Amino acid sequence: MNFRQLDLNLLRVLVAIHRTGSVTLAGKSLALSQPATSNALARLRDYFEDELFVRSPTGLKPTRLCEQLATDVHEQLLAMESMLIGRQEFEPVSAEVHWKISLSDLGEMMFLPRLAAALRSDAPHARLSNISVNAAQVTAALESREIDLALGILAPEHRGIRSELLFNERYMAVTSLDWKPLSGRAGKTLTLEQLRQSGFAVASPTATFHGSVEKMLTKMKLEERIVLRSRHFSAMPDIARQTDLIAIIPEMFVRELQLRQDLRIWDIIDAPVYEVRMVWHKSTDNDSRHIWMRRLVCSLFQRHIKVPTKR
Repeated sequence: MNFRQLDLNLLRVLVAIHRTGSVTLAGKSLALSQPATSNALARLRDYFEDELFVRSPTGLKPTRLCEQLATDVHEQLLAMESMLIGRQEFEPVSAEVHWKISLSDLGEMMFLPRLAAALRSDAPHARLSNISVNAAQVTAALESREIDLALGILAPEHRGIRSELLFNERYMAVTSLDWKPLSGRAGKTLTLEQLRQSGFAVASPTATFHGSVEKMLTKMKLEERIVLRSRHFSAMPDIARQTDLIAIIPEMFVRELQLRQDLRIWDIIDAPVYEVRMVWHKSTDNDSRHIWMRRLVCSLFQRHIKVPTKR
């Protein structure tokens, strides 16, 4: 096995087939025809003296050797790409770059407009997309470059993922103005007993604020009191206004709602604090484009997002 005889472009094909499980899809992702991709796979099999991929009902499955190769090769290719790009000075005013980030519906509503405005001012030729990614798939999406950044209640433990704390968040309760607890005094904080006697409306988005509301209620042994589940936090205020349910929403959203006169806001006793983080793949650590974007995100949060007050 002579490394000098290996065309490095073939390694990109190996990684693409491993990621997609399909010769056709891999070819499309690399702008190659199916015959060219099939030929590249044949050359890879010949070089490594291994089938690399075998057919299965769900697509091509990697062999043991291929699994080892694909993971290592993918990281090395990303590092090489980042090194070459990182050496170029990033000029936001003239750069034609497409940023792909992942935000929850709440993040999209409250942060995306500010980020878009900053980009239109400082990087007018840039494009921006919010890609919906299940929280459990964030690491894979960052590794494959499906997204550049993800923001939310995320704690990836993969060795290739970096993160930075943006702010701390906690959940609060929102009800209609005429809602009252069934027992005890109606103070600023709802007690555990008052919560047990109430029904809840929660948001369970698949994106970056994944299930943390339900985890909190489960820990408080209140999960059986969940009456309504929505996919979007943005629906919670009107649900609270029109029903007798307690809507559970992040404090960041509560600050926006305080301008409304038709809702009542309550603290939740012993509500935990969650870390809202920005995460990215380590291969972009030194990429000048990514460094610029990460700094922009941090500066926008420092400017517009206040840390929840301790109570």
